[in-house]
Formats: sequence, C-alpha cells, structure tokens
Amino acid sequence: MKIGTIEFTRRGSMAFVTTKDGEEIAVTLENVKDAMHKDLVLIEIIGTWRDIPKGKVLRVLRRGITKIVGIFEPKKLFGFVLPIDQKINTDFYVSPENFNKAKPGQIVEAEIIKYTRKNPEVKITKIIGNVNDPKVDLPIVIIKHDLPEPGIFPEKVMKEALAIPQTVQKKDLKGRKDFRDEIIVTIDGDNAKDFDDAVQVKKLENGNYLLGVHIADVSHYVKENSNLDKEAFKRGTSVYLIDTVIPMLPHELSDWICSLVEGEDRLTMSLIMEIDKNGDVVNFDVYNGVIKSKKRLTYNKVNKLLNNEADDELEKEIGWLRPNLELMKELMEVIRENRRRRGAILDIEGGEVKFIFDENGNVEDIIPVERGISEVIIEEFMIKANETVASIFDSQGLPFIYRIHEEPDPDMLLQLKNYLDIMGLRYKFPKNIHPKLLQDMLEHLKDHPLRKSIQKLLVRSLKRAIYSDLNVGHFGLASQNYTHFTSPIRRYPDLIVHRLLKKYLKNKGTLKNNEIEKYTELLPEIAAHSSKRERVANEAEWDLTDMKKVEYLMGHIGRTFDVYITNITKFGMFVEIPEKFIQGLIHVSTMDDYYIYNEKQNVLIGERTKKVYKLGDKLKAKVINANKLTAEIDFEIVNKNDDELEKELKKNYPNAKIKIKKTKKINEKINKKEPHGTRYRCGGPIPPRYFYLSLHIIP
Repeated sequence: MKIGTIEFTRRGSMAFVTTKDGEEIAVTLENVKDAMHKDLVLIEIIGTWRDIPKGKVLRVLRRGITKIVGIFEPKKLFGFVLPIDQKINTDFYVSPENFNKAKPGQIVEAEIIKYTRKNPEVKITKIIGNVNDPKVDLPIVIIKHDLPEPGIFPEKVMKEALAIPQTVQKKDLKGRKDFRDEIIVTIDGDNAKDFDDAVQVKKLENGNYLLGVHIADVSHYVKENSNLDKEAFKRGTSVYLIDTVIPMLPHELSDWICSLVEGEDRLTMSLIMEIDKNGDVVNFDVYNGVIKSKKRLTYNKVNKLLNNEADDELEKEIGWLRPNLELMKELMEVIRENRRRRGAILDIEGGEVKFIFDENGNVEDIIPVERGISEVIIEEFMIKANETVASIFDSQGLPFIYRIHEEPDPDMLLQLKNYLDIMGLRYKFPKNIHPKLLQDMLEHLKDHPLRKSIQKLLVRSLKRAIYSDLNVGHFGLASQNYTHFTSPIRRYPDLIVHRLLKKYLKNKGTLKNNEIEKYTELLPEIAAHSSKRERVANEAEWDLTDMKKVEYLMGHIGRTFDVYITNITKFGMFVEIPEKFIQGLIHVSTMDDYYIYNEKQNVLIGERTKKVYKLGDKLKAKVINANKLTAEIDFEIVNKNDDELEKELKKNYPNAKIKIKKTKKINEKINKKEPHGTRYRCGGPIPPRYFYLSLHIIP
C-alpha cells in the first residue's frame, strides 16, 4: 500500500500518484475509482507501466480540490459547471438555488459541496465574467492552480511583517562585514521591485578578478517556524503572471526592507570570490554583510551603454559606472568560456515573449524577448555563486538542499535523434551522453529556421531540474555541485540555504550534531514540496501566457502567417509562428487531399497529389479558429495560387471586404453571378470529394 497525491495528465487520460518520498505510480482511468485531480489517495500496486509501478486507487483519504473554475451551462431546472482545467475529468452539478444569478456561458467560481462518483455538486460563489473578456484570464489561472490572491496574506502573517522595522537597526550590524563603501550595484528588469542580488567586480594585483555577489539576508527577518516562514514554505515561490506578481513574502519585506534598494543600508549574505584567468574560483569567503547599493541599474540601460548606444542622458546617469560594467563583461566572458570548455549547455533560450496591450487590456502584439549582455553577466555571476556555495556543503558531506538535474532518459534522446534524422540532420548520440554534445549541436544549428523548436524538443528530452537533499549534479550546467542561493526573496529553498550557511559560519565551518540530525530529516520534505510548488507556478505562468497568445490570434482570424512544421501526426501537422512562439494545428480534414501518415518517415503524403509534408517545411497558413480556454489554435494551409489571387483581388477591389471561405457546393457553375458578389474558382481541377475555395467580394 502507498499513500500519495494523484494528478491527472493535461487531457485527463491518465493519472500519476506521487508519494511523499517522490516515488511515482501510474494509474489508468479504470483504476482511479472516484479520485479527482490533487486528491490524497491510498494506492495498491497491481503491476508495472512503462518501467514504473502501476496502481489502483483503494480510497480517497483527503480531497485536494475544494473549488473549481468553469463555464456555467443551465439545463432547464438544474445546471452544470464545466471545468476549464482539463485535468479534472468530470462536470459538476448545480441545483437551482445555487446558480447565484449566473448566466449561460459565463465563467464562474464554484465551491464543491458534495463529492460523488459522478458529477459532484457545487454552488456558484463568484461570477468571474464572460469568456472573451481579457480581465477573466488572471482569475481563471489563479483559481485553477489554487494560488493566493495577489498581495493578500493571512492576518497573522501581516502582523509579523508589519512589526519588522523598515530600516536597518544599529544592533543588526553587529558581527557583519561592512561593504557600504564599495561600488555595488543591482541589475534587473525595468519593472522589477524586489532586488535580491547585487554585484561588484575588481581587478586584483595578481591579475585575477574579485567577484562579490551580495544576496538579501531574508533569513535575518523571516525566522524559522514563524508565521512568515510557514506561509513562505506553503507558497514555495513567487509566481509571475505577466504583469502581476503573487509574492512569496509580503511587499513590506519583498519590495522594501529585504530588497537591495539603491542608497539604503541593507543586510546581506555576501560571497566574495577570487577568480583566475581560466574562470576557476581559487579562493572565496562568505560573510554576514551590510551594503548600500550605489545604483539601481536595468538590463536595457546597461546593454545600451555596453553596446555604445547610450544617449547623453544615459551617459550622464550611469556613464561613471562604465569601467565597472566593462570589467563585469570581461569577467563574464572568462566565466562563460570556462563553462563552455567543461561542456555546459549555454545556448538554450526560454522562448520568452513580451505582450503589448491596448487600452482595453487586449493583446495588441507579441514581441520575443532577446537577452543582452547584461542578462548574461548576471546569469553567469549567479551560476558561479550557486556552484561555490553548494561546493562548501558537498565537500564536507553536510545536509544541504541542492538544485539537481539528472541525466536525460535514453528513450527521450532517441526521440530527439529521430526528429533530427527526419529533418536530415545527422548527429551521433552515444549511450552515455555528455552535455557538450548537445551544446555543440545547438551551436551548429544556430541559423536553422527550426532552432527554437529543436531547443524545445531538447528541453523536453532532458529531465526537469528539481530540488533534492541528495547531490547527483546538474547535467545541463555540467556542474558537480549546484544550489539556489541567490533569490531568497522569491524562492523558499534559497532561504533554507541561507539558514544553513549562517549555522555553518556560526559553528566555524561545520554544523552541530543536532542540526545535522534535524536537517537530514527535514530537507527531503522541503525539497519535494519546493519542487512541487515550482511546478505549479510554472504551469500557471505557462497557462496565462498561452491564453494571451490565443487571445492575440482571436483578433487575427483569417490572417495568413509564415509558419514552420514542428510535428506531424496522423491527424495533422503542428506548426509554429516563429517570431511569436505560437503553435497550432493544421488538421488533415482541412487539407487539399487525403493524406496518409508515414510513421517511419514522419511525413504526410497526399494520396492523389503525392505531395509530401515533412518537419521543417515552411508554409503559409491562415488562422481559422482560436479557443482561449483550451489554448487550442487551428490553422489552414493557404496555397500559393489562392494567396496570389487574394492579393490581386485586394489590389483590384481596394474598398471591398474580401471574405475567404471554403464550400462543398460542388455542383454549382463556377463563375455564376450571385446576389452578394462574384464566385471565383482557384487552382486546378478538383475532384467532387474535395472542397472548392471561394472568395466572396462584398462591396
């Protein structure tokens, strides 16, 4: 018998139970009994499924979901709420007295009042709004992932937060190393408010570099087992939902006393490293410190300065820091080359986008986020700091919380290899793969049009990085020791690392026996919980981003885009608009022939035309449908002749509205005059079973 939390797959077609110690058990739908997504269940092991245990639910021990978000659909005297989350595999019954004035088709929040095997009963507690209103997206995601309301904390947590002095006290400075006269700066995004890392760089007389990484000393204010600490553990991480933040700590801490604000005394955990010309740390010290940031810099401003694109105003503001920033760039290149030599994967970009909104809150445009020099500087400095801190505890075998990334699953790498083979890209994948091979592959594909898609598949091939008390290294970084030390304002594991460091320093380079026993017992649970909360945050962030991408295309139904084929299945082709990072499906039913799927070659072949569609092909495709709630987008291929005709018609009829649609009226005469305009036939002869493409010119 096993106890764990059951979670259904994205389409609700399968479930997996994760036990407290991280073991995963597969559960097929016929064995879930009355369990729902996120329930705590008792499981019996009944066999194996793809090399992991297979189980069946004996009973539900505790319900995991108490409220849902969905679409209200009345049915005469009663109604249903259809959950938006597809992991919830049932609809919910609503009696008339629990409608709460909800109207058909509205998005509602509902509280579960009775659990049954089929159609549990709910009462509607809040009307969120109409489906196409952009204001409903954020509350949908918050309720779906059971996240706290932005900026809202329990009263007892706020009482502790408000009792903390808003300035550094004289008594706080006792035993701290004073860095307030050093040129230390923060570099963050334009809209950042919580500055938890600051940096300094010097050139030493021996030719080596001094790198100082100063991290906000959150552990000084968030005491172990306090209400603040318990709430931070529960949340696990801050959640960034486009322009809304759900912080791990109240704003009084995250945006002020813990934040390394320019010109203010702030307490830090300070790591000072001496780095040689090869990028290796040859010496380091860790201190309880105090700093006063000399400048709040932004990525954009630093990039402009380092790229010699600064105007007079920017030169006046931060030009005096140019020597320091140039030295940071120099050290970054040394450290990055060190990581390149050891084989770390350097060039995976996150596919991040920036949304441009109009005055009504609708998505007006989507712009890819490009990383500049300053982003890479901070990334390299933080990686070096995290590795150095992790090495302290690993070298002594002391209990610690690591950030680990296991070696990839061979089966997943085989899928990647097959994908590349089909595209005509030949790479050898040895049994024991090293990350350097993957980095070399990415560098080779630098200018390939499908590089982003290959990156995504590579990321899927790799296992997910998680927190663990056991150090197995970090595959992607090619690092033997890695942790998260640099963001304690927004990540709970970093706060734990700070506490362990403080105890290590207090005990002159070790931990007491009772502390070793205590943390040996505590850290596995903290690591597992933190990994879970990080996954929830990621999924919430991805969901909102996907909804906004669909919203953008909802305003461009009928528009033609250049797309690349990223995946092929028997039911169609997945394509991507590369400059927007938007994916959708071209279903076989919309194509101009009956297409046969060749699984071995991973291509679609037209039965009549013999036309072949393969991975990497560039097409013109038109958006024909976009569903924000399911995040599904449908495209249709625009043939070259049709596209040219459309342009010609628009040129000849500049004041007319051109409406493109397909019709099955195959027996009509082609150039027949109709009341609403002129019907044109495009392309060559089409057998009766295929569509005509009609262009209706509407005056």
